[in-house]
Amino acid sequence: MTQLNAAHLSLSYDNTHIIHDLSVTIPTHKITALVGPNGCGKSTLLRGISRLLKPRRGNVVLDTHDIWSMPTKELAKRLGILPQGPVAPEGLTVHELVAQGRYPHQSWLQQWSPEDERITLEALEITDIAAFADRPVDTLSGGQRQRAWIAMTLAQDSDLILLDEPTTFLDLAYQIDVLNLLHDLNVERGKTIVMVLHDLNQACRYADFLVALCGGEIRAQGAPSEVVTEDLVNSVFGVESRIMQDPITDTPLIIPISHRRKTNLTETVLPSREMNLMPERETA
Repeated sequence: MTQLNAAHLSLSYDNTHIIHDLSVTIPTHKITALVGPNGCGKSTLLRGISRLLKPRRGNVVLDTHDIWSMPTKELAKRLGILPQGPVAPEGLTVHELVAQGRYPHQSWLQQWSPEDERITLEALEITDIAAFADRPVDTLSGGQRQRAWIAMTLAQDSDLILLDEPTTFLDLAYQIDVLNLLHDLNVERGKTIVMVLHDLNQACRYADFLVALCGGEIRAQGAPSEVVTEDLVNSVFGVESRIMQDPITDTPLIIPISHRRKTNLTETVLPSREMNLMPERETA
């Protein structure tokens, strides 16, 4: 069982402080959604707990190990990360992309094995993109590409998967498709999933645990039915609303009434940072 904890975490870009003295424990074998307004620190927190951004203060512990003290390959075996807008090298096929997920399990003594191939093909089947295995990634639709990246993360065979806005730029049908896939990975394979979501209703429907952020701090955390209230939506998102029960899932359903423009909160515009999703190869 893989347990991820952040304690007194402070994160910044250059001299801009984003996350302030934040502590959170990620529930094991559950889906956790990080929610909040633009600029609140959702993606920054995800980067911090996945070792993509070194904290100014505090630490992140995976089971009993500080993630910054773990060898890269060992961490990759236990934690998979899919940042926003990943881009594959031109001409890379879906099979080649997904196979990259097996890199942490290889060494100079043990290169590509039948087990690696089996797990790669299984990841393609689970994500329903086996039919596109020989297609270049850049020829796929947005939803198909997202499934391919999730398949690569799945091929890592890690217990914990972190995703930054996995539904961004997808139409509604593909959004539901991707969220259903993540739900199935959680229920059927016991994966612990942490994802940043913009749509609060989708977060309530698919997540077991919500972390509501505002101004770099946690305003509420817990099960959606326990923490999503009209006061929370108003204070965090600046939206007056009514909370109803989703007729399909019995989870909270937020009905916006009006938007209150916030003038007392400073939203941070972060610099554009390209993400290299190909695993770093360690040098001897």
